[in-house]
Amino acid sequence: MAEEKNELMEKIVSLCKRRGFIFPTCEIYGGFANSYSYGPYGAQLKKNIKDLWWKKFVESRIDMVGIDGPILLHPKVWQASGHTEGFNDAMVDCKECKKRFRADHLVKEITGKDMEGDLKGMSKALKGKKCPECGKSNWAEVRKMNMMFKTEMNGIDEPVYLRPETAGAIFVDFKNIVDSMRVKIPFGIAQIGKAFRNEIVARNFIFRVREFEQMEIEYFFDPEIDWKPLFSEWLENQKEFAKEIGLSDKNMRDFEHSKEKLSHYSRKTVDIEYNFPFGFSELYGLAHRGDFDLLQHSKYSNEKLEYSDPAGSRKYIPHVLEPTFGVDRSLLACLCEAYTEEKVNDGDRIVLKFPRKLAPVKVAVFPLMRNKPELVAKAKEVFDSLKNNYVCEFDDNGNVGKRYRRQDEIGTPYCVTVDFDSLETDDVTVRDRDTMEQVRVKIGELGEYFKEKLG
Repeated sequence: MAEEKNELMEKIVSLCKRRGFIFPTCEIYGGFANSYSYGPYGAQLKKNIKDLWWKKFVESRIDMVGIDGPILLHPKVWQASGHTEGFNDAMVDCKECKKRFRADHLVKEITGKDMEGDLKGMSKALKGKKCPECGKSNWAEVRKMNMMFKTEMNGIDEPVYLRPETAGAIFVDFKNIVDSMRVKIPFGIAQIGKAFRNEIVARNFIFRVREFEQMEIEYFFDPEIDWKPLFSEWLENQKEFAKEIGLSDKNMRDFEHSKEKLSHYSRKTVDIEYNFPFGFSELYGLAHRGDFDLLQHSKYSNEKLEYSDPAGSRKYIPHVLEPTFGVDRSLLACLCEAYTEEKVNDGDRIVLKFPRKLAPVKVAVFPLMRNKPELVAKAKEVFDSLKNNYVCEFDDNGNVGKRYRRQDEIGTPYCVTVDFDSLETDDVTVRDRDTMEQVRVKIGELGEYFKEKLG
């Protein structure tokens, strides 16, 4: 089973490069440390996921507002949150091959023991164990490594960091939101943005990279209410979104963190895990953060980050639930779920069966033959009539069969072919991606046809 899953991952990675979804960054220079660029179709797919999320969790709710905070924040933000001192992973180097490993993961793979946080114990456990890279046993001592990227800023004497999560920008603007937006508890602040973590080992394609994107919410509520129903509601909201982007129940499961593994501020944390080709791993997370963040930022900033009850009877620091969604992991899960190999009459075909609302291209328009000016002109008329309402692509390269196969691999739901009959009868052939069925539709009725099919 493991070999099959690895083979599937290789096929997805290959398709992503071949069809313009995701490229290795700086490939002309030999690549750059697990870094990737989103190509034309990948960028559009990513945008579609983010737009759907924003629509669902911000625009469609009266208890949510959105912000777009900066990547560079005051150094005290990370001191208050504990990242400056405590955002560490354990790493270990092989002295022979110079390969670096995440120590707790390596120890668990070799010994089966979970020794996270026990640096001395991990060093002891690795003695005499062979390096999986070179087969020798010559380990450095296990040590901590802070995962924040450090930089400098003119006029600031202390180090400045690229944000390791988007939540910091939300908490430091809590007071501004309360003062300017007339929000009432319970309410949430949402944000989509880049975060940066200097991972010891980045791996599994775009699953674990050092520059990634988050869709994150901080949902503030009265500490005196029973928070458990609210927690369950947000967990269901996350699962609903996963289904909306095409993920199936059978490929998802909940993983609740044990009390011993919880962050010191958390009352409860649940991960929604997805069955990627390399196994079940975290897709989304939901944590009860209590009042830790607002209390810490109040302490470090000397500002009162309180909420005043509209009746004027109480002032209090709200508690927080944090639903967080990985953009890149969502996209990878979509690719894994959509990837399909089928046997058809003229051979095998690969098709990405995205939900129609996520597909990077909604409609592809073909002239039957590229060397017939009258067909090309008519096809461009059809393209122009659709392009303002749908992301469309005009394709006249190669025979129609090859164009169908290319659009299948892109995940395009519908292909429209203009042929010689179109010039006489003013209709076209519309081909469905999933069923491969073809129907004739009047050109003047294409708008209504696709409105029904695509929305």
